[in-house]
Amino acid sequence: MLSLYVHGYVPDARGDEMSTVGIRELARRASSIIDDMEKSRQPALITRRGRPVAYMLPLDSEEFEDFVLAHAPEFVEGMASADAELAAGETVSLADVRDELEAGKHTSKR
Repeated sequence: MLSLYVHGYVPDARGDEMSTVGIRELARRASSIIDDMEKSRQPALITRRGRPVAYMLPLDSEEFEDFVLAHAPEFVEGMASADAELAAGETVSLADVRDELEAGKHTSKR
């Protein structure tokens, strides 16, 4: 846990204790606090004058990429469109695309 910087602990949704860090302490020691979060893999509740204002979560790069892609409107719309095309049988196999490209190479050389 973030023992050096913690103002206190509050229960999270699972009943586990979660660190609380004051916003001034975060401003003074952001790098150390984030290093501790990364090592402990525990979230922290950021407070201003004792009131919650933010929630910080440690995550790895794969989790972050998955989160961003799943919540990016263009990606979500593209996946929905692809799913609909697949369900309607409007897709082309990779083998067919390769065959078409290969056939195009031979006709363009003439």
